[in-house]
Amino acid sequence: MKENEILVLLQKYKEGTLSNEDQDKLDAWYLHKASNSNLQLSDYKLQDSYELLKSKLPVQEESKVIRLWPRIAVAASIALLLGTGIFYFAKPKEQIIQVAVKPQEIAPGGTRGILTLSNGKQIILANISAKDTIAKEGEEVTIKMGANGVITYVINPDADTSKNNPNSFNTLSTPTGGQYNIILADGTKVYLNAVSSIKYPTQFNGDKRLVELQGEAYFEVAKNKNKPFIVKSDNQSIEVLGTHFNVHAYSNESVVKTTLLEGSVAVSFKNQKSILKPGQESNVSDNFTKIKIREVDTDEAIAWKNGRFKFDNADLKTVMRQLERWYGIKVEYRGDVSDVRFSGGTFMNKNLSEVLKVLELSNIKFKVEGRTIIVYP
Repeated sequence: MKENEILVLLQKYKEGTLSNEDQDKLDAWYLHKASNSNLQLSDYKLQDSYELLKSKLPVQEESKVIRLWPRIAVAASIALLLGTGIFYFAKPKEQIIQVAVKPQEIAPGGTRGILTLSNGKQIILANISAKDTIAKEGEEVTIKMGANGVITYVINPDADTSKNNPNSFNTLSTPTGGQYNIILADGTKVYLNAVSSIKYPTQFNGDKRLVELQGEAYFEVAKNKNKPFIVKSDNQSIEVLGTHFNVHAYSNESVVKTTLLEGSVAVSFKNQKSILKPGQESNVSDNFTKIKIREVDTDEAIAWKNGRFKFDNADLKTVMRQLERWYGIKVEYRGDVSDVRFSGGTFMNKNLSEVLKVLELSNIKFKVEGRTIIVYP
């Protein structure tokens, strides 16, 4: 795209008026810029791009802030029903809530992704219709878009296998506010969360099935006792034969979490190996000397896959990072919010303003400026 076209898209992005089609164009432009680096696609990079170019655009008038009401809490916690989800808030106290006057609605994310082929070509998946052929990788592999919007790899059994390219890898990436599902060549189903990517071979030759993950994904691994399935993410690897599990491995999160729903997985970290049982979660970090294992609510770990936010005594910054990835916002903190924690949940298909209305009833304040949310204790 030309620079002036990019500037227009960035301006719309800043104002929160970007359409899904324009968002896909902007995602593709960013991925093209980042394709030769190890950068993770994130809203911060787009924000930085905007800041570098915004001097060429008209300056937007800053939103005014008003005081809505002061309120003194009279109980140990406050519950607010939002849809069918309930949030509970700790440490209620007198507070002033600040919001922008008539802020632009920020819509939730949706099904968006970019497929990068082995030759480097990038395909914006929003432009592909159901049941269409997306691409071919040699004579052996056809990549199709299923009727349900899931990418599927189909192996041609009659192809000349001597022509197989062992270095034929594809990468599925999701931008901020995007999720996508894929069925790999072995039948394994992968659900990819926002701001994530998975690199995988177009077909699994050899004695193992190896994929690389950045971000978060839920796996339903096709059983094959003779060919283990291995997921590499950050500083850990996971080996399974056939099972269901979730991996949470974002670069801006201090802990990599692997949550097992059924079957068993072996988690390797710093020359250690631990076997997880269903209902358990492993935590690894550069700050840890060993793998930590605990019992967890697996529904919380895969809530995103089922279209929900769900938190169990989560700290505010953990909550806001999820909102950043899903709504394409940037969050700034003006004060210490480390003691604010949440339990509860709501649906991910709600506009951001509806979620913030819930959070506004805790002992924090928000100021909305375009796509930046400023948080005050």
